[in-house]
Amino acid sequence: MTASLQAYTRGAVLPSSNPFQRLAELLDGESPGLDPIIMTIGEPQHAIPEFTASVLAENIGDFRRYPPIKGSQDFRNAVAGWLDRRYSLGGMIDPEDGVLPLNGSREGLSFGAIAARDQLDKGLDHPVVVLPNPFYQTYAAAAHVADARAVLLDAVPGNNFLPHLDSLDSDLLDETVAFYVASPTNPEGYPASLEYWQQLIGLARKHRFFIFADECYSEIYRNTPPPGILEAAKAMGTGFENIIVLNSLSKRSNLAGLRCGFAAGDSDFLRRWAKFRGLAAPQVSLPAQAVAVRAYQDEAHVAENRRLYNEKFEVAERLLAPQMGPVTPEGGFFLWLDVGKWADGVTVTKRLWRDIGVKVVPGGFLASDQSDGSNPGRNFIRVGLTAPLQQTEAALERMANWLGEQA
Repeated sequence: MTASLQAYTRGAVLPSSNPFQRLAELLDGESPGLDPIIMTIGEPQHAIPEFTASVLAENIGDFRRYPPIKGSQDFRNAVAGWLDRRYSLGGMIDPEDGVLPLNGSREGLSFGAIAARDQLDKGLDHPVVVLPNPFYQTYAAAAHVADARAVLLDAVPGNNFLPHLDSLDSDLLDETVAFYVASPTNPEGYPASLEYWQQLIGLARKHRFFIFADECYSEIYRNTPPPGILEAAKAMGTGFENIIVLNSLSKRSNLAGLRCGFAAGDSDFLRRWAKFRGLAAPQVSLPAQAVAVRAYQDEAHVAENRRLYNEKFEVAERLLAPQMGPVTPEGGFFLWLDVGKWADGVTVTKRLWRDIGVKVVPGGFLASDQSDGSNPGRNFIRVGLTAPLQQTEAALERMANWLGEQA
């Protein structure tokens, strides 16, 4: 390992349990000060699309069939068509080999790094997987199952909570097989620009690694649809080499339990990955794919879903901004609140639960400590806005009053 690479990795500590286990331990024995309101989960609670039940009923007989690992032609066509419309790709997506169904985007995020390691074959015992810090915990699992070294790049205010690319060491990138980026970022809710995506694409092609672009929050935005990595590649006048975009119906259509997502982009990578998945991964059921076909052809339910989230963000801005300044991110359904004025995130989390019965997640539990002991999430809390409006407003009002009393 080069000296420069050691500087990135030495002493970084990946959590041994997930944030919710740590939260349960933190609050064990603590009683809520008021009737509990849970604002921790990222599980959508809005209505599922009206057509879901009828489409499942029409295709119920297909539960007896083993689905093809590549998915149905209708599914691949629907995904390719949606990507083409959403990002104005001009037909560049290959529906035959450029789209692959997944059991939710999480499956692809978890196991894509293995395929990247094997396909690149850089001759390293422990190649590098790069992830932002804070990060969706599945990214760390991906590094683990690929027997790779996880390199954490702090994502902080000032760069849309995205890792800085300018100062990355060439030795680090030469040893990288997978680079994970979420846009909008999770949990902060800010998009990567076309220029950011294009810079990362250039690095991936120069240093031979795959980008895993987690775009599962792409349709949960305030006003402007966030750019996508495929859109960035098209604007460069190039194909989708080294690019894997992952998305699903979980956030877009409130169908988290359907477990239906996709990977799209680099056709050569996906063609080879499909062969591996044919040996190791479960297929996506044909009735679930049929629901996906209908969902990707309908935007009305997505627009309504977005309206409901934006209504709650308007409440959050009205109640919390007087104490905290602007709190509304450009995308996603979380508030990422800097509470350093009051205390660190763990302390504030305990006090919110103990004093007013509102349960949130400490930002430090969604990130990892770096070698110098710093943690980019230490002074933050994450507040999910998935609950119904009335419940959300009650929790935010309690928080606003509590923050005002602590000033």
